[in-house]
Amino acid sequence: MPTEHILSLLIAERDKLNRAIEALQGPARRRGRPPKNAAIAATPTKPPRQKSAAQIARDKAASARMKAYWAKRKKAAKK
Repeated sequence: MPTEHILSLLIAERDKLNRAIEALQGPARRRGRPPKNAAIAATPTKPPRQKSAAQIARDKAASARMKAYWAKRKKAAKK
Protein backbone atom coordinates (compact mmCIF):
# COMPACT_ATOMS: atom_id res chain seq x y z
CA MET A 1 0.00 0.00 0.00
CA PRO A 2 1.32 3.40 -0.83
CA THR A 3 1.93 5.79 2.05
CA GLU A 4 -0.60 8.33 0.79
CA HIS A 5 -3.38 5.74 0.84
CA ILE A 6 -2.54 4.68 4.40
CA LEU A 7 -2.46 8.31 5.46
CA SER A 8 -5.89 9.01 3.95
CA LEU A 9 -7.32 5.94 5.72
CA LEU A 10 -5.88 7.09 9.04
CA ILE A 11 -7.28 10.60 8.59
CA ALA A 12 -10.71 9.17 7.76
CA GLU A 13 -10.57 6.98 10.87
CA ARG A 14 -9.54 9.99 13.00
CA ASP A 15 -12.46 12.00 11.65
CA LYS A 16 -14.88 9.18 12.51
CA LEU A 17 -13.48 8.98 16.04
CA ASN A 18 -13.73 12.78 16.50
CA ARG A 19 -17.37 12.74 15.39
CA ALA A 20 -18.15 9.87 17.76
CA ILE A 21 -16.49 11.68 20.67
CA GLU A 22 -18.39 14.90 19.93
CA ALA A 23 -21.67 12.96 19.76
CA LEU A 24 -21.02 11.44 23.17
CA GLN A 25 -19.79 14.63 24.83
CA GLY A 26 -22.21 17.01 23.21
CA PRO A 27 -21.26 20.19 21.40
CA ALA A 28 -18.45 22.36 22.70
CA ARG A 29 -19.56 25.18 24.98
CA ARG A 30 -20.08 28.41 23.13
CA ARG A 31 -18.56 31.60 24.37
CA GLY A 32 -20.30 34.93 24.06
CA ARG A 33 -23.93 35.85 23.72
CA PRO A 34 -26.22 32.84 23.39
CA PRO A 35 -28.34 32.57 20.26
CA LYS A 36 -31.96 33.66 20.36
CA ASN A 37 -33.94 30.50 20.91
CA ALA A 38 -37.72 30.37 20.86
CA ALA A 39 -37.78 27.38 23.21
CA ILE A 40 -35.92 29.30 25.90
CA ALA A 41 -38.05 32.40 25.44
CA ALA A 42 -41.25 30.36 25.80
CA THR A 43 -40.40 29.13 29.30
CA PRO A 44 -42.73 30.59 31.93
CA THR A 45 -41.39 33.41 34.06
CA LYS A 46 -42.35 34.51 37.54
CA PRO A 47 -44.87 37.32 37.78
CA PRO A 48 -43.51 40.57 39.22
CA ARG A 49 -43.70 40.89 42.98
CA GLN A 50 -46.53 43.00 44.32
CA LYS A 51 -45.85 45.72 46.87
CA SER A 52 -47.68 45.66 50.16
CA ALA A 53 -49.82 48.60 51.27
CA ALA A 54 -47.13 49.62 53.77
CA GLN A 55 -44.48 49.70 51.03
CA ILE A 56 -46.72 51.78 48.77
CA ALA A 57 -47.40 54.25 51.59
CA ARG A 58 -43.68 54.46 52.38
CA ASP A 59 -42.84 55.18 48.73
CA LYS A 60 -45.54 57.87 48.49
CA ALA A 61 -44.25 59.55 51.65
CA ALA A 62 -40.68 59.52 50.31
CA SER A 63 -41.92 60.97 47.02
CA ALA A 64 -43.78 63.76 48.81
CA ARG A 65 -40.69 64.58 50.93
CA MET A 66 -38.47 64.81 47.84
CA LYS A 67 -41.00 66.96 45.97
CA ALA A 68 -41.11 69.35 48.94
CA TYR A 69 -37.31 69.36 49.16
CA TRP A 70 -36.85 70.26 45.50
CA ALA A 71 -39.65 72.84 45.59
CA LYS A 72 -37.89 74.52 48.52
CA ARG A 73 -34.55 74.45 46.65
CA LYS A 74 -36.17 75.89 43.52
CA LYS A 75 -37.81 78.66 45.52
CA ALA A 76 -34.50 79.52 47.23
CA ALA A 77 -32.68 79.58 43.88
CA LYS A 78 -35.14 82.15 42.47
CA LYS A 79 -34.46 84.59 45.30
